[in-house]
Amino acid sequence: MKKVYYTPYVYANPHYIYWPMSYQPHYAVQEHTMMPHKSLRSPQINIKDYGGNPFVVNIEDAAEQNQTFRTALWTGRHLQVTLMSLLPGEDIGLEVHHDVDQFLRLEEGHGIVQMGKSKSNLDFRRNVSEDDAIMVPAGTWHNITNTGNKRLKLYSIYAPPEHPFGTVHRTKADDMN
Repeated sequence: MKKVYYTPYVYANPHYIYWPMSYQPHYAVQEHTMMPHKSLRSPQINIKDYGGNPFVVNIEDAAEQNQTFRTALWTGRHLQVTLMSLLPGEDIGLEVHHDVDQFLRLEEGHGIVQMGKSKSNLDFRRNVSEDDAIMVPAGTWHNITNTGNKRLKLYSIYAPPEHPFGTVHRTKADDMN
């Protein structure tokens, strides 16, 4: 009897692989969704602004690969995703977005987040680390400082967008100009 082997079909987007239900190596199936084993993911993501078009990306891999202070990954009319990488001891910089809610998620490293109703009253302070999510309501002053000895990798979601399409700040100094 001839043996039949299933091989994955790779879509144009190399970050995701379709595996037939009858072939399920390296992971568990959850409600018709499957994630390929981490070793099968693309080794390098082209980090640029894909906004305005449908887009799928492994956000953890993208955040971990990012080496810039801030790069817009996707900018739409009502939402924006940026990647950030803070050097040891570096902070985002105390800021407020008056009409923008913000979601941040740490993928690597650890730090301190501070928030408050005014620049001089940052009464909310928490230690944060990998896998933590931070919600910043519009009008809240906030800052994140990398307290570790390696880069702090994170991504941020703004609703509505905060930065122009295609924003790339290689360093914090670039952001200040």
